[in-house]
Amino acid sequence: MPKLSFAVVCSSNMNRSMEAHRCMSKRGYAVESFGSGNQVKLPGSSADRPNVYSFSTKYDDILTDLKQKDRNLYTQNGVLNMLDRNRRIKDRPQRFQDYVGQFDVIITLEERVYDQIMEDFNTRESETMEAVHVINLDIQDNHEEATIGAFVVCELSKKLEGSDDLDNDIDELLQDFEERSKRRIIHSVHFY
Repeated sequence: MPKLSFAVVCSSNMNRSMEAHRCMSKRGYAVESFGSGNQVKLPGSSADRPNVYSFSTKYDDILTDLKQKDRNLYTQNGVLNMLDRNRRIKDRPQRFQDYVGQFDVIITLEERVYDQIMEDFNTRESETMEAVHVINLDIQDNHEEATIGAFVVCELSKKLEGSDDLDNDIDELLQDFEERSKRRIIHSVHFY
């Protein structure tokens, strides 16, 4: 039975956080995934014309919309496959700032997302004074890096879950993990 509850957060709750969510769920971790942006953005027909949706839009509805717009394009760039994976995990993307609940560990997958989570915590009133560890691990937003990154997130989660006293062990665990994975980690502690 998992001892820690995890949140994984990227910008749109589409690629990186969902692949990490899938990977962690398969390994039995208590995990939820989120986006931190104001809208869900997916690649469009050109770089300056992304597809934009609200966080309340179901993955099924986004999938249907993109199939109607250009099935060929969104099949070739992997977006339809990604959406198919997402809808098997949960109903719709979620925005972290709108979530009511607590986690032991929040893993952000981009420094800008980490900054948005920090800003959110800095504007909240502390209520329970329960600690949460916020950790950033940069993962590029493409399908290949999301897959590799999910394994890195799972490995980090395994180390954290294995600790008998996370609050005391975390600095050493993160330093060791940073050296082994060759990935820069940012960490802070906040309170709910």
